[in-house]
Amino acid sequence: MPIVIAHRGASGYLPEHTLEAYRLAIDQGADFIEPDLVPSRDGVLIARHENELSDSTDVAQRPEFSARKTRKTVDGVERHGWFSEDFSWAEIQTLFARERIPHVRPANAAHDGRYRIPSFAQVVALARDGSPAHRAIGVYPETKHPRYFEHDGRRLDGSAIGCDTSAKLLDVLLAERFTDPRRVYIQSFELANLLRLSRQLMPARGVQLPLIQLLGELDPQSARASSCPADLRSHALADAVLDDVYPGLRAALGQLDAGLRYADLASRRGLAWLSGHVAGIGPWKNSILLRHQGDSLSGSAHSQRLSGAVHPVMSQARELGLQVHPYTLRAEAQFLCRDELGEPMRVEDEIQRLLDVGATGFFIDQPDRGSALREAVNQQALPP
Repeated sequence: MPIVIAHRGASGYLPEHTLEAYRLAIDQGADFIEPDLVPSRDGVLIARHENELSDSTDVAQRPEFSARKTRKTVDGVERHGWFSEDFSWAEIQTLFARERIPHVRPANAAHDGRYRIPSFAQVVALARDGSPAHRAIGVYPETKHPRYFEHDGRRLDGSAIGCDTSAKLLDVLLAERFTDPRRVYIQSFELANLLRLSRQLMPARGVQLPLIQLLGELDPQSARASSCPADLRSHALADAVLDDVYPGLRAALGQLDAGLRYADLASRRGLAWLSGHVAGIGPWKNSILLRHQGDSLSGSAHSQRLSGAVHPVMSQARELGLQVHPYTLRAEAQFLCRDELGEPMRVEDEIQRLLDVGATGFFIDQPDRGSALREAVNQQALPP
């Protein structure tokens, strides 16, 4: 039965990455709650989509922190704002969450200023202690920008951040006694940290947890930053010996340089290499159910129309025994598409399409709707 992953909690109903949004997701039937992880200045992992805090907290309205506004380049993208690595955990605990996309979710914005920013440890404790009696809830953390936090990033004072978020993630799971591989997935868009988790960090700590390689844009012609793994580009710029960092990848693909794309990893040979390190992949749903040419990058998602074609990564991944968890399903009209005939699709219709082509789970902002669809599918599959 496919798993329902509550994307940033029940983020379609409450401000994302709050304990309240995670708790609601559990109540709505999610199997896993998904925190994105960034570190504080003193190395506490917190649940935020990005380390720039002004999109999802009230930091910009806090005069005591006005001097910490700065510019930083994270994975090649310049951001202007307030960054988690410049705040202690004690300071972050004084901030309140805000709805990140209030123009789309005005009802969520009514909750601005009510909820605090949780640590990863608090999220794990919620999954552990807040699971219903009849089902065990899991966590599905994503390490955000791990290369930046460990090697490339600087704090406001110019000092190196030097935070190994992958190691800290494992430390929290161990401290919270939450290492059942049936209740944890670890995901990342970067390759190097997943390789290190698989080959070094998890064996050293005596744990074995399933890893998921997230995949960005799979169009080989795309020039967007999301079409290439950021860590590979960073390692190449640092003159690292790429064959040491990504063993076997050159032999698998016939290339290994800063120009390697997610499209290369999604090839049959790339997936075969990945299958030696990860349990599955997390592709963008628009890269799976293909749109008419030009539609997938248009500004209005509900104007997109399915072409009827499915990316071969789905069948190839399943042939290799890889799990496939596409991201992200959202129920609002702005995020929906049309079918091949131009008829509007509901989020349930898109989920069903993904399940039909082999998805073994899915990320969704409205977990109640994902859970209801999953249960309906399960009932249909039961013998009379």
